[in-house]
Amino acid sequence: MLPLSATSSLNMADKHATAPLASERRALLNGKVLTQAHPHASGGAAVIARIYLPLTRSRVWQGLTDYSCWVHYFPALTHSQVIDRSTSLARRGKRRLYQAAGYAFLCFSARVEVYLTAIETLHRRIQFHFERGNFNDFAAELTLDDCESGTLLTYIVKATPTIPVPSPVLLQGMEMVFPDNLRCMRQVLCDRARHA
Repeated sequence: MLPLSATSSLNMADKHATAPLASERRALLNGKVLTQAHPHASGGAAVIARIYLPLTRSRVWQGLTDYSCWVHYFPALTHSQVIDRSTSLARRGKRRLYQAAGYAFLCFSARVEVYLTAIETLHRRIQFHFERGNFNDFAAELTLDDCESGTLLTYIVKATPTIPVPSPVLLQGMEMVFPDNLRCMRQVLCDRARHA
């Protein structure tokens, strides 16, 4: 897999410092998913993934913020829903979510659940802040940028599960799962756009 241009850490703020190199941009426009995983905290892992979506940012945003549809984007997700629909939260660009997933990788399988606060910056970014669940820590961020006639999606996740998983296994699992998940997301979003 191609490296992500000079991304030395997965600090949420660092990802904006480097745009994709010309070779990475070509790979993205040709349908590749670029990922890079690193150890995070004690026993955790972090991954940054990028994908090009041949859809406008507003169309991608509409699909991403329909959180119940995430079960179609990420095959391991078994449940995804907004659990607090208060208008005061929505006015501040926040939503509370519950997600559950079942993972199987090599000889390891687990069911995880997480409660998150999603902070939305219209058509630009969704930051996911951990409330509680099967992790010692969890943070994620989705960012959307214009690219050619479509959208470049950057997805960063940092997590340390409560279940002891050897770090190399966790890293390998993330690098294998993320490209498939993002390709699935692209396919579902594109199919929906064609039938809209």
